[in-house]
Amino acid sequence: MTNFIPIFPLSIVVYPGETLNLHIFEPRYKQLVKECIAEQKMFGMPCVLDKRIEEYGTLVEVKELVKEYDNGEMDIRTAGVQIFRVLELVDSIPGKLYSGAIVNYPANRMERDDSRISGIILDELKRLYELLNIQSKFPLEDMSVVSYQIAHFVGLSKEEEYELLGVFDELQRLEYLRKHLNKIIPVVKELEQVKARVQMNGHFRNLSLDNLDV
Repeated sequence: MTNFIPIFPLSIVVYPGETLNLHIFEPRYKQLVKECIAEQKMFGMPCVLDKRIEEYGTLVEVKELVKEYDNGEMDIRTAGVQIFRVLELVDSIPGKLYSGAIVNYPANRMERDDSRISGIILDELKRLYELLNIQSKFPLEDMSVVSYQIAHFVGLSKEEEYELLGVFDELQRLEYLRKHLNKIIPVVKELEQVKARVQMNGHFRNLSLDNLDV
């Protein structure tokens, strides 16, 4: 399917199923959001990297108008629905302050797939949070992990988060996250060991060579 959507470009990656809270203050986006609420339609959030609108983004719906201020600014709660591909940007729309895009929607396999890989990823993610000493911030309890649920929690760069947005198979996304965790966990572990060695410097220590014949 190909259609036209209003767009709200941002320098973040939004995934399907993700909840995102936004404060709307620019006139063009106040107009966009008010129309979407009134007409019960969705808008697109293409990702911006290096000040350039990228090919992929996520269609989002306004779930709740949390607060509207006297000056027309708004706090809204949105949710990601599906990934789109930008075919053409439409910079000027008659009577509108915002821009839009002609888009299509790549087929995207989102079902829970290999529970074994999901379990491995969850274990590795727990390990990472323990190494960083931030266990209280661990995001999930469900052992059946969907990639989009944890993509923001595994230390991906923005460019890597965007790269994952262009992967349209759940098993491939899980493999992408698993490889990333396998790459960074040894680095974090080494940093922890370095920190421990540094902290030992200056401390009184009992050292012995009892097992050596010297």
